Amino acid sequence: METKENNKNWPKWQYDEMKLSGVKFDSAEFADKYDKHHEKIRDYKKETEERIKLLGLDEKSSIIDMGCGTGAFAINAAGYYKKIYGVDVSKLMINHARKKADEASIENIEFHHGGFLTYEHKDEPVDGIVCSLVLHHLPDLWKQLALKRLAQMLRPGGKLLLFDVVCSFDIANFESSIEGYIETMVERLGIEMQNELETHFRQEYSTFEWIMEEMLKRAGFEINKSDYIEGFFANYICTKKDE
Repeated sequence: METKENNKNWPKWQYDEMKLSGVKFDSAEFADKYDKHHEKIRDYKKETEERIKLLGLDEKSSIIDMGCGTGAFAINAAGYYKKIYGVDVSKLMINHARKKADEASIENIEFHHGGFLTYEHKDEPVDGIVCSLVLHHLPDLWKQLALKRLAQMLRPGGKLLLFDVVCSFDIANFESSIEGYIETMVERLGIEMQNELETHFRQEYSTFEWIMEEMLKRAGFEINKSDYIEGFFANYICTKKDE
């Protein structure tokens, strides 16, 4: 698939999603370090099985893993679906994921360099899309466009699983809420996460739950289930409405 990445005819106001906000993930060293660190604090296989269950799709289904990173979900889910399209704005993360898939002799994943605003899905609409901890890299204006583009890649009745940093805490207590969240996550995941967490709030674009819900609806999704976790995370299962 082609992306719009090198389109010289872009208007000057177009948001460049290839220029990563927040923590920079675009180095071979970081990709390897990212995998090793997250394998210590996350159970990728368990996460994948939970998401497969939530999506409720069968082995004939095709899905897009938007923001696939080093392929944690795509590689673990490959045996459950007919085809997976792994998409990420980081070439080095994609290359790392492709190498891991090749080493595991997985043949039903197509990896593509692109993102919410640049990936062009030329095949038939997919049955499901998984999007985990990546949408917050876009400001809200571009989130809305991103969600609309995801809906266009899905068949009617197709499923979207969206997990991200979404704020549901009381804004009147924003300072103590953010400080408390960072402290809790550092205790849980290690001191090396502190800079990443602080950078997230300083440079990235998490939004509020009431905004996210409205954006999903306006993009053409019905929200089947929403879970808000610890005031800072949200998990949505959505269905694309019939056109």
